[in-house]
Amino acid sequence: MILFISVLAIVMIASSHSADKKVHEIARLGNEAKELRSAFIDGRGRLMELKKESVVSAKMKEIGLRTSEVPPQKIKVKSEKQD
Repeated sequence: MILFISVLAIVMIASSHSADKKVHEIARLGNEAKELRSAFIDGRGRLMELKKESVVSAKMKEIGLRTSEVPPQKIKVKSEKQD
């Protein structure tokens, strides 16, 4: 009987350690997910800033490009239907 209770106690302790290990792993993954989400939001904000027309034109001036004075024209292609 004492042997059975000892084995049962060992199994309970092992189960408790396993559960604690999983809880710590879940907490670590939750923190990692929060950090990645924060990095994503930060990157998205920087991208939105870089996409602004004023920022793009300033970068273009740095490399020697300028905006066109002539507006773009649409090219219309008429498709020929074959019967």
